[in-house]
Amino acid sequence: MSTTHYKRRNSALSGEMRAWLREMAGDNSEQRARLLRNLRLAREQELSERQQQVIRLYYDCEMTIPCIAKELEVAPSTVSRTLKRARERLYRCLRYGL
Repeated sequence: MSTTHYKRRNSALSGEMRAWLREMAGDNSEQRARLLRNLRLAREQELSERQQQVIRLYYDCEMTIPCIAKELEVAPSTVSRTLKRARERLYRCLRYGL
């Protein structure tokens, strides 16, 4: 029984496969736009005011958890838990669509 060894990187086969995948990949701009619209709605309608504030500071203002904790005068663990709960809630909302 002979064993055939294939090169995994930079081989002609993998290059052809990448080209085929690019060609066959669909345009997901419509799905992305719908997801972003639903994310905005979920942030406004499904999150508490504190969760909205933490999400805005963390993602939109790119602040770290310790900086957010200092600004809100709470423990970093509180910010971390709030952020986790907000993400979970957004995931549940976006998973099934709004």
